[in-house]
Amino acid sequence: MTGAAFFDLDRTLLAGASGEVFSRAMTRAGLSSGPVPGEKLLFGLFNLVGESLPGMAIARQAVSAAKGRSAAAVRAVAEDAVDELVELVQPFAQTAFVAHRDAGRRIVLATTTPYDLVKPLADALGFDDAVATRYGIDDDGNYDGTLDGPFVWSAGKLDAITTWASDHDVDLADSWAYSDSFYDTPMLAAVGNPVVVNPDPRMVLMAAARRWPTVNLDVSPGVVKIPVIGLEVQELAQRFVTTSAYPYARFRFEHVDRIPTDGPCILVANHRSYFDIAALSLLIAKAGRPARFLGKKEVFDAPIVGQIAAAMGGIRVDRATGSDEPLRAAVEAIAGGEMVALMPEGTIPRGPAFFEPELTGRWGAARLAHMTGAPIVPVGMWGTEKVWPRSARFPNVLNIVDRPTVQVGVGEPLTVSGSSLGADTKQIMTAISAQLPAESRQRRTPTRDELIATFPPGYSGDPEAEFTRRPGED
Repeated sequence: MTGAAFFDLDRTLLAGASGEVFSRAMTRAGLSSGPVPGEKLLFGLFNLVGESLPGMAIARQAVSAAKGRSAAAVRAVAEDAVDELVELVQPFAQTAFVAHRDAGRRIVLATTTPYDLVKPLADALGFDDAVATRYGIDDDGNYDGTLDGPFVWSAGKLDAITTWASDHDVDLADSWAYSDSFYDTPMLAAVGNPVVVNPDPRMVLMAAARRWPTVNLDVSPGVVKIPVIGLEVQELAQRFVTTSAYPYARFRFEHVDRIPTDGPCILVANHRSYFDIAALSLLIAKAGRPARFLGKKEVFDAPIVGQIAAAMGGIRVDRATGSDEPLRAAVEAIAGGEMVALMPEGTIPRGPAFFEPELTGRWGAARLAHMTGAPIVPVGMWGTEKVWPRSARFPNVLNIVDRPTVQVGVGEPLTVSGSSLGADTKQIMTAISAQLPAESRQRRTPTRDELIATFPPGYSGDPEAEFTRRPGED
């Protein structure tokens, strides 16, 4: 026996209610005179808090209301609705599909929605089958007002997948189930691997009580969202963290509007200080969208800080392993329409390298661009080292009288030529440099104190080696 993966439809696989889409398709086909009074309100309430007993009672009565309607005409409506429904599929659902297929599991749509309405969508998405409510059909091909099998909801859904599993030699103990709804508790409890997706208020409590994992298929794997309100931890933080949280620094942001408001992109910035993360986070907050940060493993391995970084969508990079896993995670995020942020220099330059006018970077950003075709948005940051020099363990939070100014400039999105990783990396770093003040491109000899400020406390290495210590191939 093998396992399978069962996916609920509304508010799990789809971003909202499929009923709205089917209603519009019914109207276009002339099978309905238009939305019933209060329909929009009901769908809005469903999208917000999930299934309700009154709502499901109405759905249960739909079988009687369909009596005499042509099953073929309904199937045609379902075909017409497919493209619109596919647009509602959560961006990271495909990641879950691929994982289950690679593990040899069949993927099955399990929904209360009538079979004739959802089967074309299941086929379009590559599902192996659909377990759904079936209406009885008379000899003329019309619905006869009865159910052909269980009403696939709550305990009825459990009965339906149990029957399907038995018929297809599938072991539920080795299976997975995904749902948002408290009423799908019987199905989730019956499989060996229950997964709660975008939980409704009661399912939040159920998942906590039963220690069921919770995911959100609209964001990268591992990103935490606040239940019910549906905000990422990062999005919530953005609403509270402003420049006023840093009274020891002034900020000047330029051309924030060059960051796309949605869709995939790669945000790249130079690296001068530990304070760069704060400045870049403020920029991203001003842009009004979350980002997935690629960061050194040391950040993610740190107690508390590492857990927060992961929950906010950070992608852990362990350069010592040479693994492509961070890039694969970034590619998946970009494929899901997200923004990925990274600093191609990899770390803060030290010693004389800190004052080198020509920025050099690793090849990760160029590789991402080659793999995804996503536009690159260059960001230049200047003055962060005055707030928090490399030689200090903490920023100078007491400097509120003569505050240093942090400049953050955004360049026009660009696409790399694809000629070579080296050439494209140079193009990226040149675009970043163009957002920095003119003084950054002037070669000069730093003072001893300026050099000391570029080294971490206790540094005992060779300053001259800093020119060549970082390879560009990773």
